[in-house]
Amino acid sequence: MQRTAHFVLYVRSNELDQARLGIVVAKRFAPRAVTRNTIKRVTRELFRQATLPAIDCIVRLSRPVNSKAEPARTARLKAQLGKELAQLLGSQTLPDITGTP
Repeated sequence: MQRTAHFVLYVRSNELDQARLGIVVAKRFAPRAVTRNTIKRVTRELFRQATLPAIDCIVRLSRPVNSKAEPARTARLKAQLGKELAQLLGSQTLPDITGTP
């Protein structure tokens, strides 16, 4: 398990030839659908571009990114979250095999 300011990454090796991705973006941490979809879109794109071994990755939003009073999507927010996600996915060169499900 690895953490950044807003995300947690869970990793486990798999028996396939490629990596797989799961994304969890709770409504309580990103109240607007536009924000949740932006997070998922950025995560999928970074995952697609990353060269990863045969692992299963679950990316979970663990802290609020904005409120309903703030703009739903800004370039600053997208860049900040993209940087955190790139840091998480970029650190996965070797699988972290954990005994927990």
